[in-house]
Amino acid sequence: MPKKSDSIESILKIELEMFLSVPAAQPARCQESPGAFRLTRGSVFETWSEETLSAYLEDLTEAVAAGRNLMTEKYARMDNLIPCLNLNSKIDAIVKIETEWQKDVQRKYPYVLSGTPATGICKAEFGVYLRSELETYSDKTIASYFCHVLNAKDRGNNLAEEKYIRIFQKLGYSSLKQANLDLR
Repeated sequence: MPKKSDSIESILKIELEMFLSVPAAQPARCQESPGAFRLTRGSVFETWSEETLSAYLEDLTEAVAAGRNLMTEKYARMDNLIPCLNLNSKIDAIVKIETEWQKDVQRKYPYVLSGTPATGICKAEFGVYLRSELETYSDKTIASYFCHVLNAKDRGNNLAEEKYIRIFQKLGYSSLKQANLDLR
């Protein structure tokens, strides 16, 4: 099994290629900043289990082989341009847990989630964004991610907060508290 960092790098390479080729009338601001994309998505993946990373990398590899762009599908779902891609019931449970985590981070650090371009954090409604992304995953990846999320919840961990800690440390902040104060 590849090292976690190798899996993350492979995922980022495929995702970035897909992301940059999402058709749009005008390129989105975040498409013009691949570094912010890599920083944000890489920080997310650092919180994932190796099993979930492996399953998702398999999804991406299969999508490329089939000529599918999962990023195009995600954004088409966000804009309700295509029908639901996956009715897996675990999606609702994941969205519920992660939305609570996101709200918790918002309560603790309101300026961190203000959607500033410097962080690459988009202002899209979180639940719609997450659901649209999860619908592009295979049932195997959803099952693995669901277990990962439940394990984190059972341990009292907030994966959203862990992600933002990583993002802001990479941006040079000592803590989320410090980032929140500086972004105020």
